[in-house]
Amino acid sequence: MKAVMAVCALLMLGGCATGGQSNPPWAAFSGGSCGKLSDDQELSMNLADDMAKEGKLHASLANLQNLPDNLPQVRQRQAKVYRLLGRSEAEPLYRSLLGTCMAAEGEHGLGQLAAARGDNGQAMAHLQRAARMSPTDEKIRNDLGVVYLNQRRLEDARFEFLTAMELKQSDQLAAINLVTLMIYQDNWEQAAQVASRMDLSPEQVTQAQARAQQLKAPVSPTTAPKDQVATVGDVLQAPVK
Repeated sequence: MKAVMAVCALLMLGGCATGGQSNPPWAAFSGGSCGKLSDDQELSMNLADDMAKEGKLHASLANLQNLPDNLPQVRQRQAKVYRLLGRSEAEPLYRSLLGTCMAAEGEHGLGQLAAARGDNGQAMAHLQRAARMSPTDEKIRNDLGVVYLNQRRLEDARFEFLTAMELKQSDQLAAINLVTLMIYQDNWEQAAQVASRMDLSPEQVTQAQARAQQLKAPVSPTTAPKDQVATVGDVLQAPVK
């Protein structure tokens, strides 16, 4: 069996309706800069982050709801949890970050939502803006690479995956996506080399091969699979950071 590797495709749970109140409480703060958190706020934020990493998304959100909505750091985390829960509150929260010190995170989240809907054009526009704002964020570069891969822009995808890998060498996700690209191109030797160097698991190898085969299948212009973004910072499942 030829060596390969997997797309840890992240949960990109759709949901784009802006629903909710017409004048949200954080609307007046959408142009501010990030304020310094108090020690108690920092503690609550870290607790919410830990719970999200453990998959306790509802508990994470409950802790975030104890914090003031005018802080962009709080809204960014709320948006991420809502996105992972597949709720429509995610999009307006991400949009509220545009024009703040977390504008790159806002564009990134909007790109993830668009990719989950199969709208690669919108996803690319948001992620390109995010990459210009935060060029050293490996999560953004990886996700932009996946959108390029979905569009069969292979050299652009390769560039983004390599950039993400060099920015954070300990993270396997961009390497998984790069190997998927190589398998898609039937470049088995290079795929095996990257898989071996990055110590990818047999499960990752099997999933990557399946992902490459999925890319080779005919794609309807009006539909796209929702498992095409392997994102770094979120709860990882296979398929669909």
